[in-house]
Amino acid sequence: MHLALSETATSNWLGCRGDVYGERKRPTVLFGVWFPGEGFGKGLNVPVGGGEVGWTMSAFEKPQIIAHIQKGLNYTVFDCKWMPCSAKFVTMGNFARGTGVIQLYEIQHGDLKLLREIVQSFQGPNQKEKQTSGGLSVTWEIEKAKPIKCGTFGATSLQQRYLATGDFAGNLHIWNLEAPEYPVYSVKAHKEIINTIDGVGGLGIGEGAPEIVTGSRDGTVKVWDPRQKDDPVANMEPVQGENKRDCWTVAFGNAYNQEERVVCAGYDNGDIKLFDLRNMSLRWETNIKNGAHKSTVWQVRHLPQNRELFLTAGGAGALHLWKYEYPAQRSKKDSEGVEMGVAGSVSLLQNVTLSTQPISSMDWSPDKRGLCICSSFDQMVRVLIITKLNKV
Repeated sequence: MHLALSETATSNWLGCRGDVYGERKRPTVLFGVWFPGEGFGKGLNVPVGGGEVGWTMSAFEKPQIIAHIQKGLNYTVFDCKWMPCSAKFVTMGNFARGTGVIQLYEIQHGDLKLLREIVQSFQGPNQKEKQTSGGLSVTWEIEKAKPIKCGTFGATSLQQRYLATGDFAGNLHIWNLEAPEYPVYSVKAHKEIINTIDGVGGLGIGEGAPEIVTGSRDGTVKVWDPRQKDDPVANMEPVQGENKRDCWTVAFGNAYNQEERVVCAGYDNGDIKLFDLRNMSLRWETNIKNGAHKSTVWQVRHLPQNRELFLTAGGAGALHLWKYEYPAQRSKKDSEGVEMGVAGSVSLLQNVTLSTQPISSMDWSPDKRGLCICSSFDQMVRVLIITKLNKV
Protein backbone atom coordinates (compact mmCIF):
# COMPACT_ATOMS: atom_id res chain seq x y z
CA MET A 1 0.00 0.00 0.00
CA HIS A 2 1.27 3.46 -0.91
CA LEU A 3 0.13 6.93 0.09
CA ALA A 4 -1.43 8.74 -2.86
CA LEU A 5 0.51 11.98 -2.56
CA SER A 6 1.92 12.38 -6.05
CA GLU A 7 0.08 14.38 -8.72
CA THR A 8 2.05 12.58 -11.43
CA ALA A 9 0.32 9.26 -10.86
CA THR A 10 -2.33 8.60 -13.51
CA SER A 11 -3.66 5.09 -12.90
CA ASN A 12 -4.71 2.50 -10.37
CA TRP A 13 -6.79 4.92 -8.26
CA LEU A 14 -9.66 3.46 -6.29
CA GLY A 15 -11.47 6.77 -6.46
CA CYS A 16 -10.97 10.49 -6.74
CA ARG A 17 -12.86 13.65 -5.97
CA GLY A 18 -13.85 15.51 -9.13
CA ASP A 19 -13.70 12.53 -11.54
CA VAL A 20 -16.28 9.93 -12.45
CA TYR A 21 -15.64 6.47 -11.05
CA GLY A 22 -14.30 4.13 -13.67
CA GLU A 23 -12.60 6.75 -15.82
CA ARG A 24 -8.85 6.42 -15.85
CA LYS A 25 -8.10 10.06 -15.12
CA ARG A 26 -5.67 11.70 -12.79
CA PRO A 27 -7.49 12.78 -9.61
CA THR A 28 -8.22 16.47 -9.26
CA VAL A 29 -8.01 16.13 -5.45
CA LEU A 30 -5.88 13.50 -3.79
CA PHE A 31 -7.49 12.24 -0.64
CA GLY A 32 -6.89 8.55 -0.01
CA VAL A 33 -4.63 5.53 -0.36
CA TRP A 34 -3.50 3.70 -3.46
CA PHE A 35 -3.39 -0.05 -3.83
CA PRO A 36 -1.35 -1.27 -6.81
CA GLY A 37 -3.17 -3.51 -9.25
CA GLU A 38 -4.04 -4.04 -12.87
CA GLY A 39 -6.47 -1.40 -14.00
CA PHE A 40 -8.78 0.86 -12.08
CA GLY A 41 -9.96 -0.55 -8.76
CA LYS A 42 -8.31 -3.94 -9.16
CA GLY A 43 -5.95 -3.40 -6.25
CA LEU A 44 -8.70 -3.65 -3.59
CA ASN A 45 -12.46 -3.58 -3.61
CA VAL A 46 -13.39 -1.36 -0.64
CA PRO A 47 -17.05 -0.48 0.10
CA VAL A 48 -17.56 3.03 1.45
CA GLY A 49 -20.53 5.25 2.26
CA GLY A 50 -23.48 4.73 -0.05
CA GLY A 51 -22.27 1.30 -1.18
CA GLU A 52 -19.80 2.71 -3.70
CA VAL A 53 -16.34 1.34 -4.26
CA GLY A 54 -13.80 3.84 -3.02
CA TRP A 55 -11.39 4.85 -0.34
CA THR A 56 -10.62 3.46 3.08
CA MET A 57 -10.24 6.09 5.81
CA SER A 58 -6.99 7.97 5.41
CA ALA A 59 -5.29 10.49 7.64
CA PHE A 60 -7.11 13.24 5.75
CA GLU A 61 -10.53 11.70 6.34
CA LYS A 62 -10.19 11.09 10.07
CA PRO A 63 -11.77 13.50 12.55
CA GLN A 64 -9.49 16.39 13.38
CA ILE A 65 -9.26 18.08 16.80
CA ILE A 66 -8.77 21.82 16.28
CA ALA A 67 -8.08 24.36 19.03
CA HIS A 68 -10.38 27.17 17.91
CA ILE A 69 -9.92 29.56 20.86
CA GLN A 70 -7.41 29.51 23.72
CA LYS A 71 -7.62 31.84 26.70
CA GLY A 72 -5.34 32.14 29.71
CA LEU A 73 -6.96 32.76 33.08
CA ASN A 74 -5.63 34.06 36.39
CA TYR A 75 -6.99 31.16 38.45
CA THR A 76 -7.00 27.36 38.50
CA VAL A 77 -9.98 25.89 36.63
CA PHE A 78 -11.46 22.69 38.03
CA ASP A 79 -14.56 22.37 35.84
CA CYS A 80 -16.27 23.89 32.82
CA LYS A 81 -19.79 23.38 31.48
CA TRP A 82 -21.76 24.55 28.44
CA MET A 83 -24.91 26.50 29.18
CA PRO A 84 -27.71 24.72 27.25
CA CYS A 85 -29.22 26.40 24.17
CA SER A 86 -26.54 29.09 23.98
CA ALA A 87 -23.01 29.92 22.87
CA LYS A 88 -22.09 30.43 26.54
CA PHE A 89 -20.20 28.33 29.06
CA VAL A 90 -19.14 28.59 32.69
CA THR A 91 -15.75 27.95 34.26
CA MET A 92 -15.30 27.12 37.95
CA GLY A 93 -12.22 27.12 40.16
CA ASN A 94 -10.20 29.11 42.68
CA PHE A 95 -7.74 31.97 42.88
CA ALA A 96 -4.32 31.58 44.44
CA ARG A 97 -5.57 33.47 47.51
CA GLY A 98 -8.04 30.64 48.19
CA THR A 99 -11.32 32.16 47.02
CA GLY A 100 -13.76 30.45 44.68
CA VAL A 101 -14.92 31.82 41.33
CA ILE A 102 -17.48 31.15 38.59
CA GLN A 103 -17.12 32.94 35.25
CA LEU A 104 -19.64 33.05 32.41
CA TYR A 105 -18.23 33.38 28.88
CA GLU A 106 -19.79 33.78 25.46
CA ILE A 107 -18.23 33.02 22.09
CA GLN A 108 -18.44 36.09 19.88
CA HIS A 109 -16.78 36.43 16.47
CA GLY A 110 -14.11 33.87 17.20
CA ASP A 111 -13.21 35.28 20.63
CA LEU A 112 -14.40 34.93 24.22
CA LYS A 113 -16.32 37.67 26.00
CA LEU A 114 -16.48 37.55 29.80
CA LEU A 115 -20.10 38.25 30.70
CA ARG A 116 -20.28 37.57 34.43
CA GLU A 117 -18.00 36.62 37.27
CA ILE A 118 -19.04 35.27 40.65
CA VAL A 119 -16.24 35.60 43.18
CA GLN A 120 -16.66 33.78 46.49
CA SER A 121 -14.68 35.47 49.24
CA PHE A 122 -14.80 36.64 52.82
CA GLN A 123 -16.09 40.13 52.06
CA GLY A 124 -19.79 39.34 51.83
CA PRO A 125 -22.28 40.42 49.16
CA ASN A 126 -20.92 43.36 47.22
CA GLN A 127 -21.97 43.99 43.63
CA LYS A 128 -19.74 46.04 41.39
CA GLU A 129 -19.02 46.50 37.71
CA LYS A 130 -15.69 46.54 35.95
CA GLN A 131 -14.43 46.76 32.39
CA THR A 132 -12.54 43.82 30.99
CA SER A 133 -11.16 42.99 27.58
CA GLY A 134 -14.01 41.88 25.36
CA GLY A 135 -16.79 43.88 27.06
CA LEU A 136 -18.51 44.76 30.34
CA SER A 137 -18.49 42.16 33.10
CA VAL A 138 -20.44 42.18 36.35
CA THR A 139 -18.69 40.89 39.48
CA TRP A 140 -20.54 39.61 42.53
CA GLU A 141 -18.68 38.88 45.74
CA ILE A 142 -20.40 36.38 48.00
CA GLU A 143 -19.43 35.47 51.53
CA LYS A 144 -17.85 32.08 50.98
CA ALA A 145 -14.19 31.27 51.19
CA LYS A 146 -13.93 27.84 49.58
CA PRO A 147 -12.99 27.07 45.96
CA ILE A 148 -15.56 25.50 43.62
CA LYS A 149 -14.68 22.00 42.47
CA CYS A 150 -17.48 20.89 40.13
CA GLY A 151 -20.78 21.88 38.54
CA THR A 152 -23.71 20.64 36.43
CA PHE A 153 -26.78 21.91 34.58
CA GLY A 154 -28.24 18.37 34.47
CA ALA A 155 -31.11 18.87 36.95
CA THR A 156 -32.39 22.22 35.70
CA SER A 157 -35.03 23.09 33.13
CA LEU A 158 -34.20 24.71 29.82
CA GLN A 159 -36.13 27.78 30.96
CA GLN A 160 -34.20 28.30 34.21
CA ARG A 161 -30.75 26.89 33.37
CA TYR A 162 -29.63 26.92 37.01
CA LEU A 163 -26.09 25.79 37.79
CA ALA A 164 -25.48 23.35 40.67
CA THR A 165 -21.98 23.42 42.20
CA GLY A 166 -19.99 21.56 44.85
CA ASP A 167 -17.14 23.19 46.76
CA PHE A 168 -14.12 22.34 48.91
CA ALA A 169 -16.14 22.69 52.14
CA GLY A 170 -18.72 20.08 51.12
CA ASN A 171 -21.45 22.61 50.24
CA LEU A 172 -23.98 22.09 47.45
CA HIS A 173 -25.27 25.33 45.92
CA ILE A 174 -27.67 26.02 43.05
CA TRP A 175 -27.19 29.37 41.27
CA ASN A 176 -29.42 31.51 39.09
CA LEU A 177 -26.78 33.03 36.81
CA GLU A 178 -29.10 35.93 36.01
CA ALA A 179 -29.14 36.96 39.69
CA PRO A 180 -26.23 35.21 41.44
CA GLU A 181 -25.90 37.33 44.58
CA TYR A 182 -27.21 34.40 46.66
CA PRO A 183 -27.79 30.74 45.76
CA VAL A 184 -31.39 29.68 45.22
CA TYR A 185 -30.62 26.41 47.04
CA SER A 186 -27.91 25.67 49.58
CA VAL A 187 -27.12 22.67 51.79
CA LYS A 188 -24.15 21.30 53.73
CA ALA A 189 -23.96 18.12 51.67
CA HIS A 190 -20.73 16.50 52.88
CA LYS A 191 -18.15 16.74 55.64
CA GLU A 192 -15.31 17.13 53.13
CA ILE A 193 -14.71 18.33 49.57
CA ILE A 194 -17.29 17.47 46.89
CA ASN A 195 -15.17 15.95 44.15
CA THR A 196 -17.87 15.26 41.61
CA ILE A 197 -21.47 16.08 40.72
CA ASP A 198 -24.10 15.05 38.16
CA GLY A 199 -27.72 15.90 37.45
CA VAL A 200 -30.71 14.19 35.84
CA GLY A 201 -34.35 14.96 35.10
CA GLY A 202 -33.64 18.35 33.56
CA LEU A 203 -32.82 19.57 30.03
CA GLY A 204 -35.11 16.86 28.66
CA ILE A 205 -32.54 14.18 29.63
CA GLY A 206 -33.91 11.28 31.65
CA GLU A 207 -37.38 10.68 32.99
CA GLY A 208 -38.50 11.34 36.55
CA ALA A 209 -37.86 14.03 39.14
CA PRO A 210 -34.90 16.41 38.86
CA GLU A 211 -32.12 15.13 41.11
CA ILE A 212 -28.46 15.84 41.84
CA VAL A 213 -25.87 13.30 42.95
CA THR A 214 -22.64 14.26 44.74
CA GLY A 215 -19.53 12.26 45.61
CA SER A 216 -17.07 13.30 48.29
CA ARG A 217 -13.75 12.58 49.93
CA ASP A 218 -15.72 11.50 53.00
CA GLY A 219 -16.59 8.29 51.13
CA THR A 220 -20.30 8.97 50.71
CA VAL A 221 -22.47 9.32 47.62
CA LYS A 222 -25.68 11.30 48.14
CA VAL A 223 -28.69 12.04 45.95
CA TRP A 224 -30.49 15.37 46.39
CA ASP A 225 -33.89 16.66 45.30
CA PRO A 226 -33.75 20.50 45.01
CA ARG A 227 -37.38 20.59 46.10
CA GLN A 228 -36.46 18.99 49.44
CA LYS A 229 -34.42 21.05 51.88
CA ASP A 230 -31.50 19.83 54.00
CA ASP A 231 -31.81 16.02 53.74
CA PRO A 232 -30.73 13.79 50.83
CA VAL A 233 -33.24 11.43 49.27
CA ALA A 234 -30.58 8.67 49.20
CA ASN A 235 -27.28 8.19 51.01
CA MET A 236 -24.79 5.51 49.96
CA GLU A 237 -22.01 5.17 52.51
CA PRO A 238 -19.65 2.44 53.74
CA VAL A 239 -20.98 0.11 56.41
CA GLN A 240 -19.61 0.44 59.90
CA GLY A 241 -16.04 -0.84 60.08
CA GLU A 242 -15.44 -0.58 56.32
CA ASN A 243 -12.74 1.79 55.07
CA LYS A 244 -14.01 5.02 53.54
CA ARG A 245 -12.65 5.55 50.05
CA ASP A 246 -12.40 8.88 48.24
CA CYS A 247 -15.24 9.08 45.66
CA TRP A 248 -13.86 10.59 42.46
CA THR A 249 -16.72 10.34 39.98
CA VAL A 250 -20.51 9.82 39.85
CA ALA A 251 -23.06 9.55 37.06
CA PHE A 252 -26.81 8.96 36.72
CA GLY A 253 -28.18 6.39 34.29
CA ASN A 254 -31.04 4.07 33.28
CA ALA A 255 -33.62 6.86 33.76
CA TYR A 256 -35.83 5.64 30.92
CA ASN A 257 -39.09 5.95 32.89
CA GLN A 258 -40.48 7.55 36.05
CA GLU A 259 -39.36 4.72 38.35
CA GLU A 260 -36.02 3.42 37.10
CA ARG A 261 -32.78 5.22 38.00
CA VAL A 262 -29.25 4.16 38.93
CA VAL A 263 -26.09 5.88 40.10
CA CYS A 264 -22.61 4.69 39.20
CA ALA A 265 -19.71 5.76 41.42
CA GLY A 266 -15.95 5.35 41.05
CA TYR A 267 -13.46 5.44 43.92
CA ASP A 268 -9.74 6.10 44.36
CA ASN A 269 -8.88 2.42 44.93
CA GLY A 270 -10.42 1.31 41.62
CA ASP A 271 -13.83 0.31 42.99
CA ILE A 272 -16.83 0.84 40.71
CA LYS A 273 -20.26 0.52 42.33
CA LEU A 274 -23.68 0.61 40.64
CA PHE A 275 -26.49 1.65 42.99
CA ASP A 276 -30.14 0.90 42.19
CA LEU A 277 -32.17 3.88 43.46
CA ARG A 278 -35.51 2.17 42.90
CA ASN A 279 -34.71 -0.77 45.17
CA MET A 280 -32.11 1.11 47.25
CA SER A 281 -29.57 -1.65 46.79
CA LEU A 282 -26.13 -2.29 45.37
CA ARG A 283 -26.79 -3.82 41.97
CA TRP A 284 -23.19 -4.53 40.86
CA GLU A 285 -19.59 -3.79 41.80
CA THR A 286 -16.07 -4.53 40.62
CA ASN A 287 -12.50 -3.32 41.05
CA ILE A 288 -10.33 -2.31 38.09
CA LYS A 289 -7.23 -1.41 40.15
CA ASN A 290 -5.20 1.22 38.31
CA GLY A 291 -6.37 0.31 34.81
CA ALA A 292 -3.95 0.16 31.89
CA HIS A 293 -3.63 3.74 30.70
CA LYS A 294 -0.21 5.38 30.46
CA SER A 295 -1.42 8.39 32.44
CA THR A 296 -4.36 9.26 34.69
CA VAL A 297 -7.67 9.55 32.82
CA TRP A 298 -9.24 12.69 34.25
CA GLN A 299 -12.43 12.82 32.21
CA VAL A 300 -14.63 10.77 29.89
CA ARG A 301 -17.38 12.50 27.91
CA HIS A 302 -19.70 10.86 25.37
CA LEU A 303 -20.86 12.85 22.37
CA PRO A 304 -24.51 13.86 23.08
CA GLN A 305 -25.51 13.30 19.44
CA ASN A 306 -23.82 9.86 19.20
CA ARG A 307 -23.10 7.85 22.34
CA GLU A 308 -20.69 5.51 20.48
CA LEU A 309 -18.16 8.37 20.24
CA PHE A 310 -16.39 9.66 23.34
CA LEU A 311 -13.43 11.77 24.44
CA THR A 312 -10.98 10.98 27.20
CA ALA A 313 -8.72 13.55 28.85
CA GLY A 314 -5.38 12.48 30.24
CA GLY A 315 -2.92 13.57 32.86
CA ALA A 316 -0.31 14.16 30.16
CA GLY A 317 -2.39 16.97 28.62
CA ALA A 318 -3.76 14.89 25.73
CA LEU A 319 -7.25 14.29 24.36
CA HIS A 320 -8.18 10.96 22.76
CA LEU A 321 -11.27 10.46 20.57
CA TRP A 322 -12.63 6.90 20.59
CA LYS A 323 -15.38 4.94 18.87
CA TYR A 324 -17.19 2.05 20.53
CA GLU A 325 -17.90 -0.99 18.36
CA TYR A 326 -20.75 -3.31 19.36
CA PRO A 327 -19.94 -7.03 19.64
CA ALA A 328 -21.47 -9.53 17.24
CA GLN A 329 -23.18 -11.17 20.21
CA ARG A 330 -24.58 -8.83 22.88
CA SER A 331 -24.99 -11.48 25.62
CA LYS A 332 -23.89 -15.00 26.51
CA LYS A 333 -24.27 -17.51 29.32
CA ASP A 334 -21.56 -18.02 31.89
CA SER A 335 -20.38 -21.37 33.28
CA GLU A 336 -23.45 -21.51 35.51
CA GLY A 337 -25.90 -20.77 32.72
CA VAL A 338 -26.60 -17.19 33.80
CA GLU A 339 -26.94 -14.53 31.10
CA MET A 340 -24.12 -11.98 31.06
CA GLY A 341 -23.28 -9.06 28.83
CA VAL A 342 -20.50 -9.10 26.23
CA ALA A 343 -18.21 -6.08 26.11
CA GLY A 344 -17.54 -4.52 22.74
CA SER A 345 -14.31 -2.94 21.57
CA VAL A 346 -13.02 0.60 21.12
CA SER A 347 -10.88 2.06 18.37
CA LEU A 348 -8.83 5.24 18.54
CA LEU A 349 -9.95 7.78 15.94
CA GLN A 350 -7.72 10.73 16.82
CA ASN A 351 -5.56 12.18 19.57
CA VAL A 352 -3.86 15.49 20.23
CA THR A 353 -1.67 16.95 22.97
CA LEU A 354 -2.93 20.38 24.06
CA SER A 355 -1.01 21.05 27.27
CA THR A 356 1.91 19.98 29.41
CA GLN A 357 -0.46 19.82 32.39
CA PRO A 358 -3.45 17.53 33.05
CA ILE A 359 -6.74 18.37 31.34
CA SER A 360 -8.97 18.76 34.38
CA SER A 361 -12.37 19.05 32.69
CA MET A 362 -14.16 19.04 29.35
CA ASP A 363 -17.72 19.24 28.08
CA TRP A 364 -19.46 18.78 24.72
CA SER A 365 -21.90 21.37 23.46
CA PRO A 366 -25.37 19.79 23.70
CA ASP A 367 -26.54 21.82 20.70
CA LYS A 368 -23.66 21.83 18.19
CA ARG A 369 -22.09 18.54 17.16
CA GLY A 370 -18.29 18.62 17.44
CA LEU A 371 -18.05 21.78 19.57
CA CYS A 372 -16.51 21.30 23.01
CA ILE A 373 -14.53 23.06 25.73
CA CYS A 374 -11.79 21.90 28.03
CA SER A 375 -9.67 23.32 30.83
CA SER A 376 -6.24 22.37 32.07
CA PHE A 377 -4.04 23.03 35.06
CA ASP A 378 -1.89 25.46 33.07
CA GLN A 379 -4.79 27.89 33.73
CA MET A 380 -6.05 27.71 30.15
CA VAL A 381 -9.54 27.20 28.78
CA ARG A 382 -9.88 26.06 25.18
CA VAL A 383 -12.76 25.93 22.73
CA LEU A 384 -12.30 22.98 20.40
CA ILE A 385 -13.84 21.98 17.08
CA ILE A 386 -13.80 18.28 16.20
CA THR A 387 -14.60 17.59 12.56
CA LYS A 388 -16.23 14.75 10.63
CA LEU A 389 -18.09 13.28 13.60
CA ASN A 390 -21.10 12.65 11.39
CA LYS A 391 -19.04 10.41 9.10
CA VAL A 392 -17.46 7.94 11.53
